[in-house]
Order: sequence, then C-alpha cells, then structure tokens
Amino acid sequence: MAEVLKSVGLDIGTTSTQMIVSELTIENQASGFSVPELTIADRKILYRSPVHFTPLLDAQRMDAPALGKLIREEYEKAGLRREDVDTGAVIITGETSRKENARAVLGQIADLAGDFVVAAAGPELESVLAAKGAGAEEYSARTGKTVLHMDIGGGTSNLALIREGKIIAAGCLNVGGRLVKLTKTGEVTYVSPVLTGLTDIRVGEALTRERAREVCRMLTRALEMAAGLREPDGLLAALTTGGTPALPLPGTGEERLTLSFSGGVADCIEGERDWLEFGDLGPTLGACIRESRLCREEYRVGTETIRATVIGAGCHSAQLSGSTVYSQNIAFPLKNIPAVPLSQGEPGLGRRIQRALAMQEGPGVLALPGVRSPGYQEVRALAEEIAAGVGEGPVYVCLEADMAQALGQSLAARLGPRRPILCLDRVKLTEGAYLDVAAPLGPAIPVVVKTLVLSTQG
Repeated sequence: MAEVLKSVGLDIGTTSTQMIVSELTIENQASGFSVPELTIADRKILYRSPVHFTPLLDAQRMDAPALGKLIREEYEKAGLRREDVDTGAVIITGETSRKENARAVLGQIADLAGDFVVAAAGPELESVLAAKGAGAEEYSARTGKTVLHMDIGGGTSNLALIREGKIIAAGCLNVGGRLVKLTKTGEVTYVSPVLTGLTDIRVGEALTRERAREVCRMLTRALEMAAGLREPDGLLAALTTGGTPALPLPGTGEERLTLSFSGGVADCIEGERDWLEFGDLGPTLGACIRESRLCREEYRVGTETIRATVIGAGCHSAQLSGSTVYSQNIAFPLKNIPAVPLSQGEPGLGRRIQRALAMQEGPGVLALPGVRSPGYQEVRALAEEIAAGVGEGPVYVCLEADMAQALGQSLAARLGPRRPILCLDRVKLTEGAYLDVAAPLGPAIPVVVKTLVLSTQG
C-alpha cells in the first residue's frame, strides 16, 4: 500500500525567493515475505510559486516580517496549511546566508512553514539539491556521462561533479550575477564584499557595458578554472567560498566532462538580453559564459534553471530509514539533531560516546557503522557500550548496517521502558551533519540529512 507525503521546498536566495509544493509517493518494493524496502517511487510537483525578489532591510539584514508574509500568502495560494506539511526543506543560499540575522530568520521561517519543514543552509547541500533539481544527476545516470553541474545564482555558483549518476564531489564559488547591483540607467547601487581587491567598481559610479564585461570575464575565468579548463591561479582561491573544498574538484581536469548549468544566470546563457534588464550582472555574465571555454564543448542547460534548488529541496531532500527501525517514547518530529560520528573498531566505545555527547549542548545522534548480519553477542556488546556512554536523556542512534530494531530492543532492555530511544538504519551521517526525523510511515521513518553551516565570511 503506497503512502503519500506532502513536501514543501523554500529557497531564499541572494536574488530570489520561491516555493514549491510536491507530493512524494512511498512504496514498499520488497515482497510480502521480505524485510520492508521502502523507497520514494514518485515525485509530483503540485504548486510552483512566482519568483519573488528576496526582501531585504539593507545590505546586511533580511526582512523577516516580509518573508513571513510572503510565505503565508504562498501557502494560501497553494491551498496549504502548515499541519499538512510532512517533509521538505528551507534552504537559505548564496549571499543571504551571510546576512547578520540569517540564523534567526531561518528559525522563524521553519516554525512558520510547518513542523517538518527543515532549516538548512550550506553550499555543499545546495550543490547537491541544485544538481538533482536541474536533472543533472538523472542525465548522468541515463547517459553514463561524467557531468560537472554549475548552479549559478545571484551570489554564488554551486558545483557538483557527477559520475554514473552519483554526486561524488561538491564545491562553491563566490560567483554570481548579483555581486553588483545597478539601476536601470547603470548606476551602481551595491558591490559585494567578495569583490574587494578584484575590481575597483564603486557604489555611485555609472557602469558601462564594457566595464561590466570586464568583471564578468574575470568571474567566468574563475568558473573555467573550477572546471579544470584553465590553469588555476590566485583568482580561484580568492573566489572559493570559505569553508568549502578547494577547487578545482578532483578529477575535473583529467576526464571529458559535460558541463551543465542552472540558476538564474543559466537563463541568460542562451539568447540575447538587455544587459541592464535585471539591474545586475546576470545577462552579461551569461553572455560571457556562452563565449567562454565552458561552452566550447558539449554542455546542457538544466531542465530547471532558476527553480533547480527549490525543486531539489522540495522533491529530493527526504530519504527513508528502514529496513528495520526502533522507536520508543519519541515525540516526533525531531529537528536539527547534530551528528556524533564514531568508529566501532577502537576500544573504549562507551567512554568515547560519553566524551562526545558531553561536548554537545543538547542531545546528539550517534552515527555508527553497525554490523552486517550481526549475531546476538555482537548486538548485545554494542548495546552495552552505548548504554554505558549515553547518560540521561533520549538516545538517538543511526546505523549504516541493517540492525536498528535488534539494537533498539537491546538498548530498551538495559535502559528501561520509559527511556526515549530511536534507532535508525541505512543512514550515513558525517561530521557537521544534522538530522531531522518525521513520524513513522508504516515500517519506515522519513529523515532529512542536512548541514546548518552559515558562512560568516565576506
């Protein structure tokens, strides 16, 4: 019997804010005599909002009340109540993630949008969602080609390297169409701090089309370096987003790549536009990309461009835990539980768990490899180590191997029937990841793995 989830995706970007509502169909693909194997079998977009300019109070702060009003109006247009929402993601991206009140705005919007709409930010997550939403991941899987996807927005360009339909690396550049803002007559009203030392354009000057092209050619050279099409120099390092992997991504200069584009600038790559149409560098940057090495060989513009990230957030952020799961006294949903990755091969796991959890401000989710096809003694030994290290409070465990139910039962026997215990399997968490968990769907539990790293640079 299929289950249906209502999912919301909300993307608050440097230039634009937009929302989608989608329907996710969950099916058990295992036979009636097998361990359940639940997958997301179908994704259907029910509603797409118009593309709104992101409301700002000034260059440093977002307008939280205006964002709240925008979301409430879009929910009304979609015929959606917050209690109707099962899963999804709020993604705050690009230069908006560097605004002074970004964290506070995220919390307010997540609470407004629904109990299981998650607050998420981070360039690597955005890269993954944009590649999925633009169809680049599916294109690589279908054709067998290695794809470098570039989602070029207002403030950043998010890169994802995809081989045989699998995203194997991601990175981010401070390259986007709205690093410089202009009036309809070409007067400069804003210059992003990331361009400090790279251009002498100043607020108040009248920018010519040729001066705009100079800046855009420089930004395009950085994209070429990131794609392995030009020898990297200090420009690439200067524009690589802080806290993200160094560029170019490994392997980009060693194999034939198909370039793929999404984001608002992707709409300006093909076809001529007035260079002042949007009051920024977007049309000029798109034209420079079209004339560059990035488009000399095979390239594609995504099936979705400006909506790629929001579609990725609304349709592709959720996954399922289970084959087996164990839940005892858990008040769903859980939100923003930090991952505590631990190895099992070293001695003193209980003491290491105790030290790791003591460093958390609240509960953490223990991320362990687990054991394939474990015996009774292996499950018991792992449960004893965990029970010795967790102290008081709820116990959250994520395992890569299928043993969550057996481990949960063993933990309950040691910690008692009143202790909140949640054990999930087939979920891999890494350092810096956070977990959101929704209420069970039959024998499986929807989860979202995400990052909440907000850059303070720039």
